[in-house]
Amino acid sequence: MILQIQKGKDNPILLKKSEAIKKIDQNILELIENMTETMIKNQGIGLAASQVGKNIRLFILPKGLIKNYIFINPKILKMSKKMETMEEGCLSLSGIEIKIQRPESIKIKATDEKNKQFKLKLKGLPARIFQHEIDHLDGKLIQ
Repeated sequence: MILQIQKGKDNPILLKKSEAIKKIDQNILELIENMTETMIKNQGIGLAASQVGKNIRLFILPKGLIKNYIFINPKILKMSKKMETMEEGCLSLSGIEIKIQRPESIKIKATDEKNKQFKLKLKGLPARIFQHEIDHLDGKLIQ
């Protein structure tokens, strides 16, 4: 099912910090499936649960971009000192692209849909997308 994307820089749902997921149940699994369909339909390269009106710590990336694509209760453990500036857009802020400086590489941990924790080192575009989606979970928008 395609979900409605929350829009607007003043949208209270997008500006609220998301809460940790305590249990991965059928509702979470269905949400992941619906978010994946919604992201693909909207040609996104990442989608946070808050962008579809659910203030929980969950986001997805496109399948195949990196090993894992579902991130539940994600955390950044370490950021590189080397920074990189690129333009970023957002499905919640249509038509806006802003140059954002972010660490070039990060080390992260998260839980997958099978309740298994994992750690990854990300660099380049996957690191940038991960940081953008973490910002969503923390109630921050590109501006």
